[in-house]
Amino acid sequence: MNYLSVENISKSFGERTLFDNISFGINKDQKIAFIAKNGSGKTTIMSIINGLDEPDTGQVVLRKGIRMAFLSQDNNLQDELTIEESIFASDNETLKVIEAYEKALENPDDEEAYQKAFDGMDQHNAWDFETQYKQILFKLKLEDFKLKVKNLSGGQKKRLSLAIILINRPDLLILDEPTNHLDLEMIEWLESYFAKENITLFMVTHDRFFLERVCNEIIELDNGKLYQYKGNYSYYLEKKEERITSENASVDKAKNLFVKELEWMRRQPKARTTKSKSRQDDFYVIKEKAQSRRRENKVELEINMERMGSKIIELHKISKKFKDHVILDNFSFDFQRGERIGIIGKNGTGKSTFLNLLTGTIPLDSGRVVKGDTIKVGYYTQSGINPKPNQRVIDIIKEYGEYIPLAKGRMISASQLLERFLFDAKKQYDFVEKLSGGELKRLYLCTVLIQNPNFLILDEPTNDLDIVTLNVLESFLLDYPGCLLVVSHDRYFMDKIVDHLFIFRGKGEIESFPGNYSDFRAYEDSADVAQKEENKAEKKDWKQNNPTGNLTFNEQKEYQKLEREIKDLEIDKTKIEQLFSDGKVADADIEKKANELQNIINKIDQKEERWFELSAKIEG
Repeated sequence: MNYLSVENISKSFGERTLFDNISFGINKDQKIAFIAKNGSGKTTIMSIINGLDEPDTGQVVLRKGIRMAFLSQDNNLQDELTIEESIFASDNETLKVIEAYEKALENPDDEEAYQKAFDGMDQHNAWDFETQYKQILFKLKLEDFKLKVKNLSGGQKKRLSLAIILINRPDLLILDEPTNHLDLEMIEWLESYFAKENITLFMVTHDRFFLERVCNEIIELDNGKLYQYKGNYSYYLEKKEERITSENASVDKAKNLFVKELEWMRRQPKARTTKSKSRQDDFYVIKEKAQSRRRENKVELEINMERMGSKIIELHKISKKFKDHVILDNFSFDFQRGERIGIIGKNGTGKSTFLNLLTGTIPLDSGRVVKGDTIKVGYYTQSGINPKPNQRVIDIIKEYGEYIPLAKGRMISASQLLERFLFDAKKQYDFVEKLSGGELKRLYLCTVLIQNPNFLILDEPTNDLDIVTLNVLESFLLDYPGCLLVVSHDRYFMDKIVDHLFIFRGKGEIESFPGNYSDFRAYEDSADVAQKEENKAEKKDWKQNNPTGNLTFNEQKEYQKLEREIKDLEIDKTKIEQLFSDGKVADADIEKKANELQNIINKIDQKEERWFELSAKIEG
């Protein structure tokens, strides 16, 4: 069944045509990824599909009765609503029933209202739905339902927008970079969720692992033309290579014919017959075809890298904490020549802080970082370039000199260097503030590399890059001869570039793992299977030693109320603990707050004990 059709749409800006007369459809159960270079019309097509822009020609047709939802880079949330209120603000009838039930739980003495809400949950089969929507919020780390939108970070707002879409379960989901602002744990959960659910998707994402495991079709916009591939990312790469090879062979054939036809054109007299006039017209078609070989995207730079001595960088029992938040605790490591290490871990575990400690950007609490005499560090941070007002692209490079030294004593001009980093002559004179996110990243990488480092440190280098540019960056880094230390959430990138991992577990714990990301996941998954089997056996023993039976009506009320009360108490406990952790409790209030915290802990213990009793009856 067709859900949406894009029919013969075109779009131009001034003299520049983004795409002309393109068509495609989205059918039930398709999971489509849309791939294109930055600046080629990807965002425009997404906007047209969602009614935020209009094509110059053609139309977009949405099947009657199909519910469509769009996750953009911006959010349309209301600042004064809480997370829970934002969820309930939709038109979803089941959510309205759950909202009524949640309110009834707040007034358990009103038995009539509670019974009505309870019956409504039964009638709409809302019990499982309630569990599912809360699971989505917890998986996206939005546990404090009472937190207002205005107090959320940008990443939390993006995750809330994603949660609202997932909970409402529209027929068709249009997603713009759904994995942005998610850590690896969240990304893998979302990946699993999309892969197993019967959902129809159309998405833009730079996460190639996500593409590989979720999508069953890829549509590529390349030089204004659409190409469709009925398979995942691996299939797309294989078939695209075949297409390019075929196109280049066709161009080579046209070139040979062009040489022959050019010689014929030169021999012909000015007065031409009708037949020769037709051949002349064909000549210009052949000429255009012969000149149409695609330019391969490849960053070319011969690093004038200094020779590395025997000592690279040594870390001797380094430690760092911010108040009670431990980042490193007596960590030691000796980097070797050719080391290619990736760093992974949840947000807030200190990955970027580790890089700043290594480079001396922030001081250590204790320990030493010893750098070899021949080591020259290149540090690519998340902050990027800070251009001066009205500074052009070429001005950024000329700050390092009109000519840049390459290997073997050769020199290259600033303009030639930029061409090697895919900035053509026209783009070199653009103002820096007009560059796309991906172009800014590429320019910044250029400024780091022209300093000829032999120890390269990269902090989230793949952010804002399209898939084409990512492949270009990977190609360069694979040939980079120095040491490499990378922080990245991009699993595909890490698999290709690194062969060793530091896993930041939090609280100062860093695990060293010999392998890439896929090796690590395979290791973790095998450990998880063993743990699940052990837990299953324990649960079986526990069930055999506990009474069985169903809950009475009043026990059901009590059980639901306990869940809510325990959750609220845990939030209160965390808030007070955070005050102590941040040193924000005045001396005069320390005893009062400590007593308050202990009272909360006692209440949690009491309520959890009763909750476990009721759980045992349910498990029966």
